[in-house]
Amino acid sequence: MKESTALVVTPDLSGSMPGRGAHLHPDARCLELATRRKAFGRALRIEGPLDLSALAAVIESPGPTI
Repeated sequence: MKESTALVVTPDLSGSMPGRGAHLHPDARCLELATRRKAFGRALRIEGPLDLSALAAVIESPGPTI
């Protein structure tokens, strides 16, 4: 079985995680555009495949109700 070599992009909703970050509007269209343009790799200064599933899950989940 081959292991995935993709780096996982982890959403930091509190803004308190250490390390380099990238900002994204919480909109599926913005995620799609950023993915297509490979903006995360440039913003995070990393190369190779990225696992954006955790980020997509946060964006696709319904927001809090007021």
